[in-house]
Amino acid sequence: MSEVNYKELQEKLTHSFTNVWTKLTNEQLAEIEVISKEYKYFLDHGKTERTSAREIVRKAIENGYQSLDAIMASGKLTAGTKVYAINKDKSVALFYVGSKEMSEGVHIVGSHIDAPRIDLKPFPVYEDADMAFLKTHYYGGIKKYQWTTIPLALHGVVIDGEGKKIDVCIGEDDNDPVFVITDLLPHLAKDQSTKTLADGITGEGLNVLAGSIPYGDKDTKDKVKLNFMRLLNEKYGFGEKDFTVAELEIVPAGKARDVGLDRGLISAYGHDDRVCAYASLRAIFDMTATPEKTAIAYFSDKEEVGSMGNTGAESAFLENTIAELINLQVGNYSDLMLRRCLANTEVLSADVGAGFDPHYGEAYDRKNSGMIGYGLQLVKYTGARGKGGCNDANSEFVAKVKNIFDANNVIWQIGELGKVDQGGGGTIAYILANKGAEVTDCGVPVLSMHAPYEVISKADLYMAIKGYHAFMNR
Repeated sequence: MSEVNYKELQEKLTHSFTNVWTKLTNEQLAEIEVISKEYKYFLDHGKTERTSAREIVRKAIENGYQSLDAIMASGKLTAGTKVYAINKDKSVALFYVGSKEMSEGVHIVGSHIDAPRIDLKPFPVYEDADMAFLKTHYYGGIKKYQWTTIPLALHGVVIDGEGKKIDVCIGEDDNDPVFVITDLLPHLAKDQSTKTLADGITGEGLNVLAGSIPYGDKDTKDKVKLNFMRLLNEKYGFGEKDFTVAELEIVPAGKARDVGLDRGLISAYGHDDRVCAYASLRAIFDMTATPEKTAIAYFSDKEEVGSMGNTGAESAFLENTIAELINLQVGNYSDLMLRRCLANTEVLSADVGAGFDPHYGEAYDRKNSGMIGYGLQLVKYTGARGKGGCNDANSEFVAKVKNIFDANNVIWQIGELGKVDQGGGGTIAYILANKGAEVTDCGVPVLSMHAPYEVISKADLYMAIKGYHAFMNR
């Protein structure tokens, strides 16, 4: 009887995931720094879904993409054509048209470009104790206490009485003032400190401090509010009534920054989910030859509030755009072609995962959590508790994705959102899966998800680009 080589047997039958940094060449390390610099620029210039969409379109045009309107006006669509479609300035789809007809299926990497934030209410400005404040309504899942006492910026659009769209941005330039939400000093926080984290700061308490200097004579009411409105009018030309039709968002002020002396991490607002959006954008731009099946990078809105609405993933925007392109390809379009396309489609739902944080290890199953620096994270299912609300990708498709990554030297890992009964969450995966497509979640692990400043690893971003590129470039 031959002697068993236990080491060989262990290597054959067991598996451990790999820290990306231990496998990188000097050339790859240099490439990561270039990518990270570009990514930080993308974050700094795309702090809302609107500005992110504009930045994506700007980059698409630079990379040879033509508008859907221009392609439709030409009346033809050939292999190798690059197309962009933008939906109400809030969601975008990029298409690199393949050699096969789209009815045979497409390859989609779908992310979202909205992020948790604080919106202004429709009639927000008020004065109290000789200070001007803005009333707000938070958007998405936030821990409200995290948004107090940090520098905040105001972004958005206002439509004035003449129908003119006015872009607003205050707090990002070094010479701009910023805004803040105040908190109670610890000396007087006896009652507050007995409350839960969820109740210590209430939604109605997230009022933004916006001014303090009065303007007017002794007969003027709400002088500080008037001064705020005067300054706003001088800068942008609108009045209080225009707030009722505005979309104005409060986001953290400041730029994306490297974290740690080794600079291996990035802290920024909006990694969820702009890190996956940027990775898929870079991945489709890196494609140099016409793919067999059309590659699509899809950037949706409204994911943080359920993907509803005419710019969310549940809207008909993506389907309608695909239908228009199929019609240009074949000339005798029928709804059956779109149905066949979706049924033959493969999708990576490119959304971030929960990175394991040892300080809160009790919330995670460590063996089934995404580790920071261990590469692109495959997430077979999200949902909550008993897999409620999840897509739960089938084994055949997950294996196919795994094999694509392995064949292209993509360092990846597997994981889920946390311990089974701890909570849960969702992505856009189920929406396209409901149309018959094969879908699995696949994204970058994040620390402090949904906080004003989140953290990701540059190495994981790098592997996300490689993974998305390999998936689309077929």
